[in-house]
Amino acid sequence: MSAAYEVERIPFFLHWQEKAAFKETYAGAMDTVVVEGQHLKPKGADSKTVLVFMHPTGTMNLLPMPNGLAAAGIPCLTCGSRYPHNDSALIMEKVLLDLGHYIRYAKEKLGYEKVILAGWSGGGSLSMFYQSQAEKPWITATPAGDAVDVAGANLVPADAVLQLAAHVSRAITLTEWLDPSIRNEQDPDDRDVELDLYNPQNPNQPPYTDAFIARFRAAQIARSERIDGWVKDKLAALKRAGRTNEEFGFVVHGTMADPRWMDLSIDANDRKGPNWCFMGEPKIVNMMPAGLARYCSLRAWLSQWSYRESRADGPKCAADISVPVLVVENSADDACTPSHAARIFAGVAHDDKEFHVVKGATHYYIGQPDKMAEAVALVAGWLRKKKLLD
Repeated sequence: MSAAYEVERIPFFLHWQEKAAFKETYAGAMDTVVVEGQHLKPKGADSKTVLVFMHPTGTMNLLPMPNGLAAAGIPCLTCGSRYPHNDSALIMEKVLLDLGHYIRYAKEKLGYEKVILAGWSGGGSLSMFYQSQAEKPWITATPAGDAVDVAGANLVPADAVLQLAAHVSRAITLTEWLDPSIRNEQDPDDRDVELDLYNPQNPNQPPYTDAFIARFRAAQIARSERIDGWVKDKLAALKRAGRTNEEFGFVVHGTMADPRWMDLSIDANDRKGPNWCFMGEPKIVNMMPAGLARYCSLRAWLSQWSYRESRADGPKCAADISVPVLVVENSADDACTPSHAARIFAGVAHDDKEFHVVKGATHYYIGQPDKMAEAVALVAGWLRKKKLLD
């Protein structure tokens, strides 16, 4: 039975911190609330457990899962980072600090005794990254070498981690979608025809051979590494010129070229297709203005998008965590295909983990209230079985 819930707005997480600390971190922005969290409180509930949802750029308060869980009587906190709806300058290590403040807020100000990280979609690898650093902190600088004291932040570990239709990481996902046919970052029309999925003149057509897929994946990583090299050279040049704190924006063309979208036998599930991804026709998404990682800064590339440099690797971070883990895969997901859930689950080194599939569910549960209800019931049942929900 559904319960009514109310929404308590939380203007950023820093509204309860000392002003001095706020001014030091956000100089010039003292009177500007750029993002907020929302506390979804079931009416009449006195639960001492809260689910914390966070995406690197979005507050998630309008998405089905947190609202469905709150309607089912489970308190949820949807959180926004310092990068609201714009990841062009996003530093994953700083997002960890933001998430840490929300978790501390949930315990110290809202009075919750148990906090469960609810990693939905892009929040999946973020939650694994957070928990790994809360349990085994070591980061003192970003991949670009800028100081960020995650190790000294005393991040509060969560009591469990949920991976709900989650992807493995921003960096790995982008790399697996990166168009390797682009040979010149300054001229995206300069392409290798044999790697261009959307060129009818490409001799490699679905169903793709294993040899083609291997070549394609290697070329994607190679392109990511070429961008790495250019980014590092640009940062070094700025430093040599005495412009250490300056940034530089650039465009990454071609970010939705994955053989999965053209050949449904690759990472097969119940997704719509072929020639379809969660954002529409992949050929169009590949070059559209608002594509994944389309506009980026040097430091943000290394922290969140670089295949070699980004630390926010969900499966790798999963190996460092000790708390219970629930992984839920949606079988018709056209964004996070089955290998994402499988890699995350395999990455958890301990045995206190469970894996479930919601048959027929899409990434956003659009028009699927029954599938969302099934996912909510899975989460609630698992939490109660683990004695994490009263």
